[in-house]
Amino acid sequence: MKKRLLGQSGLEVSALGLGCMGLSYGYGPATERNEAIALLRSAYEQGVTFFDTAEAYGPFRNEDLLGEALAPFRRNVVIATKFGFRNGDVSQGVDSHPARIRQVAEEALKRLRSDTIDLFYQHRVDPDVPMEEVAGAVKELIWEGKVRHFGLSEAGAASIRKAHAVQPVTALQSEYSLWWREPEKEILPLLEELGIGFVPFSPLGKGFLTGAITSETVFGKDDFRSIVPRFAAEAVSANQALVEALKALANELEVTPAQIALAWLLSRKPWIAPIPGTTRQARLTENLGAATLELSAEALARIEAALERIDIVGERYPAHLRDRTGR
Repeated sequence: MKKRLLGQSGLEVSALGLGCMGLSYGYGPATERNEAIALLRSAYEQGVTFFDTAEAYGPFRNEDLLGEALAPFRRNVVIATKFGFRNGDVSQGVDSHPARIRQVAEEALKRLRSDTIDLFYQHRVDPDVPMEEVAGAVKELIWEGKVRHFGLSEAGAASIRKAHAVQPVTALQSEYSLWWREPEKEILPLLEELGIGFVPFSPLGKGFLTGAITSETVFGKDDFRSIVPRFAAEAVSANQALVEALKALANELEVTPAQIALAWLLSRKPWIAPIPGTTRQARLTENLGAATLELSAEALARIEAALERIDIVGERYPAHLRDRTGR
């Protein structure tokens, strides 16, 4: 597995990390614990050194799971976790008051069975707490050795600049993929200017870019995609054109659509480290195969041409969640 540096921070991670949320939260029933531990350890054996979690995933279960699974090789991996929701519960809204940030850090260290958090993200910007106070609270934790690096998730340009002025931001984690390219407009140029790394979540479009989802796919009530407009049957049907374009190229290159989508992201900037998630061993191995796939200029041009002629249909979040992004 190739390694990458997140911006100018010196934090080295595997080119592809593992988004661990789906093992405990968001995409249906939690994976059986022993099975989840086996998958996490398999990821490490296949070269993954970058694992992403949050107190809100469960809540708390996902951090505890990673703590047990990664304990045998804790010093060899980078674990990122997050603060920012009241009592760790997304449904209760945001809370990034300094006292809460410290509480989350202390409790996460115990669950992760660690003496430091490698990368500590603000999960979503809190409009009621000045960004300078948030960054200052994390800066204190870094001074104390409880946190190594500071990150933001789904933050807008103004928030990134404010935070970076107080405590250098190592990485921004936001959605970015072939079917959500909004970060290219303002965020990616800003990150390059400031020397901040980028960690795309949902790099496979929450599974859509794998080609496994059709208009007939039914999501359970505990699957987040059941309320996402982009996964409504009519939107899925309209967006199949993108998947078909990926499939055509993948067949020619003897790879999979998912590998094309991930390799495309890796080609964008050398300081981008996507974190695809999965609960299946076969899908894990498939995804990691993208780390060695280098798309030719011709292949990249074909992808760009397809994107120019295809209009993606549907919002990526339901209305009540959209105001938590880009602040």
